[in-house]
Amino acid sequence: MILKTFGWSFAVTALGLTAAVFYDGWTALGVVAILAILEISLSFDNAVVNAGILKKMNAFWQKIFLTVGVLIAVFGMRLVFPVVIVAISAKMGPVEAVDLALNNKDRYQQLVTDAHPSIAAFGGMFLLMIFLDFIFEDRDIKWLGWLERPLAKLGKIDMLSVCIALIVLLATAFTFATHAHQHGGTHADKAETVLISGVAGLVTYLVVGGLSSFFENRLDEEEEAERTGKQQSAVLLAGRAAFFMFLYLEVLDASFSFDGVIGAFAITNDIVLMALGLGTGAMYVRSLTVYLVRQGTLDDYVYLEHGAHYAIGALAVILMVTIQYQINEIITGLLGVVLITWSFISSVRRNRALAAAEERPLERLSS
Repeated sequence: MILKTFGWSFAVTALGLTAAVFYDGWTALGVVAILAILEISLSFDNAVVNAGILKKMNAFWQKIFLTVGVLIAVFGMRLVFPVVIVAISAKMGPVEAVDLALNNKDRYQQLVTDAHPSIAAFGGMFLLMIFLDFIFEDRDIKWLGWLERPLAKLGKIDMLSVCIALIVLLATAFTFATHAHQHGGTHADKAETVLISGVAGLVTYLVVGGLSSFFENRLDEEEEAERTGKQQSAVLLAGRAAFFMFLYLEVLDASFSFDGVIGAFAITNDIVLMALGLGTGAMYVRSLTVYLVRQGTLDDYVYLEHGAHYAIGALAVILMVTIQYQINEIITGLLGVVLITWSFISSVRRNRALAAAEERPLERLSS
């Protein structure tokens, strides 16, 4: 089971490390290994959330997620995305951006760093909406009941999550503009870009998430009709539902990858090593997602999904804060790991308590 699920990840690791040695010797191998670990630690919560969505898909779409999805994640987000960002921010062609990435790495790093506010605003708003919609939904199983019960009641107010997200965005853009003005105005013109990028992240979430939910609901209706003997176009609708859920997963993965791409510059500004390391880490995140689905881990450890969404909320806040202030990537990674580990331990304790409660009546009967 482990080899079947993680086989491609192991193969990509071997190829990536070998390519690193041929590219720039043993030092490059160490850099790629560190970047892979960084990506896995920053994106572990991504795997848990992905698993919650992926388990609704059939085997075909799970394979698409592991093939086409990996190409998008590894080559699209970890290699092409940074180059595109540089091309847009520096107003140059893609060929010039690639040349810059390969031959003028310091300038390339500076351009990506300059584009960070707009990247963080887009990803931060997208992730914040995921977190808000999760905590405002009334659920049968609650992890932190003292917090989740009142939030579920507040969630009955229409569009509350959108309102809160927009307030956070406006406050961030205003603070960013004020701070920039007080320190010479070097980034004051970027406050508008932050605002536009944040709105784009919000709209992306609403469109992709809305279409996914729409087709998922239609699929449920068709399955109900099929059970009552009225077979219609269930297969077609299943395809549409899975397709939009797949798009949702890709945008989600993109939002998670922002901090990894930016954080990688703390280790290297070589685009080739960055792509090898982050791409290798992304493969493990994908494989871990499928492993969680096939093992039914989310069903056995019911608080894991809660912990992952709280980690998403923390990451969203961190991304919005990094628009103005620098936060060490170790803090970002550790925060997510701590929240998920805490939710896992809570799930284990819950399972033990339920098992003990079931044993008590049997002991009374036997006595």
